[in-house]
Amino acid sequence: MLLVPLGVWGGLIPFVGPYFDFGFGSSNAWDYNTDRLVLSILPAVAVIVGGLILLISANRPVAFIGSWLAILGGLWFVVGTTIAPLWDASPGAALGGQTRRIAEQLSFFQGLGAIIIMLAATALGRFLVVGVREARRAAAERAGTEGVAAEGTRQGSTAAPVWERQEGPRRDAQEPPRDAEHARHAGPHHRR
Repeated sequence: MLLVPLGVWGGLIPFVGPYFDFGFGSSNAWDYNTDRLVLSILPAVAVIVGGLILLISANRPVAFIGSWLAILGGLWFVVGTTIAPLWDASPGAALGGQTRRIAEQLSFFQGLGAIIIMLAATALGRFLVVGVREARRAAAERAGTEGVAAEGTRQGSTAAPVWERQEGPRRDAQEPPRDAEHARHAGPHHRR
């Protein structure tokens, strides 16, 4: 999953970017301050932990939490630099020229966060949808036998099981024919 490497990028780029004159604030590599902690490290940790939960979890509610954790980390990458001035925090001035400043802003914060949100939201959407196989498995467990789901389909098939393909009761067996119904409602002057 791409969330873990993106989270590592978001957490490390403020510290290794100055090696390439790519960064914000100090041009010294590995220069730690609380602004970097709040704007880069903490959201990166949220994205990494959320991504790892998504990678290893087989439980839908736990994976749901992991995807939301990654989404919140990505959201903080997007809006953190906008909200940070409220408590006098700032990532500092960009180190490069005008074109490089745009690349730095996108790769450190807004662009990185948008990609993280997109990937985590895609994972979240997958966990919100119940697949065909999962629905059949749950129905089989409710019925108490695994044979019900396997009877109509092969393992892993998405074809409809036998009970879904069976024809329902015929309409003519349930309702009287229209001619008989018409004759019953018609008065004596309409009968032949």
